Amino acid sequence: MSIDASISKPVRRVGMISLGCPKNLVDSEIMLGQLREESEVEITNDLDSADVVIVNTCGFIDAAKQESIDTILEVADRKGKGVQRLVVTGCMVMKYRAELQQAIPEIDAFVGLDSLEAITAAVTGRIDDAAPAKRKMSVRLYEDLPRVLAQGTAHAYLKVSEGCSNPCTFCAIPQMRGKFRSRNIDSLVREAQSLEAQGVKELCLVAQDTTRYGEDLDINNGLTTLVRTLLSETGFRWIRFLYAYPGSIDWSLFELMGKEKRFASYCDIPLQHVTANVLKTMRRPGSPDEYRRMVTRMRELVPDLSLRTTFITGHPGETPRDFGELYEFVDWAQFDQMGAFVYSAEEATIAARMPGLPSRKTAERRREKLMQLQQEISRSRNEAKLGETFDALITGVCAETEHLLEGRIIGQAPEIDGRLLINDGIDLLPETLPAFARVAITDAHPYDLVGAIVG
Repeated sequence: MSIDASISKPVRRVGMISLGCPKNLVDSEIMLGQLREESEVEITNDLDSADVVIVNTCGFIDAAKQESIDTILEVADRKGKGVQRLVVTGCMVMKYRAELQQAIPEIDAFVGLDSLEAITAAVTGRIDDAAPAKRKMSVRLYEDLPRVLAQGTAHAYLKVSEGCSNPCTFCAIPQMRGKFRSRNIDSLVREAQSLEAQGVKELCLVAQDTTRYGEDLDINNGLTTLVRTLLSETGFRWIRFLYAYPGSIDWSLFELMGKEKRFASYCDIPLQHVTANVLKTMRRPGSPDEYRRMVTRMRELVPDLSLRTTFITGHPGETPRDFGELYEFVDWAQFDQMGAFVYSAEEATIAARMPGLPSRKTAERRREKLMQLQQEISRSRNEAKLGETFDALITGVCAETEHLLEGRIIGQAPEIDGRLLINDGIDLLPETLPAFARVAITDAHPYDLVGAIVG
């Protein structure tokens, strides 16, 4: 049977730009999963050929918001030059939808965090509005929805909970993502099994407050219970969790990590600061002594632990003495990886109204000094790996040169840590990547390692 082309519906080529954190990426993959079911839509990675572009925004800090706005404006500038429709989704829609609508009239549709399943109608033009008219925090919890993996099969993120109920004075995420709420274990297992069936090599558990998983469901040792279940019900060679809130550490989790090879010996614990003065103004738990005991015990329970953290410099009330104490702590802790960020005053947060804000120049100088220290620490810890062999996940060709492959050892989390560059023994690898291999470390840099395939 022939179909009259004059009455057939046009196929829209849809591209997506996903900004921000892994949790946002999961939302993007859920929306792509919805679009995959639509016969009028074809998903494309080539934005130059897209009729419709979705921008999934991040509203975490000023730099992230500016990146989101700049991206929207870049796409808006292509309206009528290939792009027919611009759809904006994500965190900024929950908080700044009215401002975006007024400032960038080229936006054709908005989709909020509680309306991800409306993305198809927004893309095809059946609706223009699937977002709250006024500022509102998310309340939905998505489970058992199909996903399209946007970054290949080397790793995939499993979002175990949504939102955050911690009272940090500097953070606006609860205003967008809402209060903490955990997903059901059975649903998480089903999704993990689906990801494994698609060929995913490494499973990364993520949430805003991952170590609090299950607390609202009355599950004892919630994250430990979830990891044990996933280890039993799936065959992932590596299961990793990101991120640990210092006020909800469960030591049974690290006891399991120390015993189970498939549970990655890795912890990203964003401490943000360490002095009693700044932690009080941040409304963060802990103290300098408690953090030292915490780091010590983690390494006792998991001797091969790779430890990462982040700090904020220039928070309201941070004095030169506070920074000096933070610097000494970083020198003592010898983190494998560390990030540092200059404080960003977020609208409608308590910290934005606090006195005693260091100048931007002071905050940036402190950040630079802290990162210079960490660079030497990271170099030293990487150099200690010279001559050793590790299991590694080889992910593909290096982005900078086709003559090198790149991958990660278990102590390097995807996207946030350094890489493992492979310059020898490539013929020992299977033709299809990603794949696991045994690698000998031959060179070390502050952030990246260099190695040769040995088996």
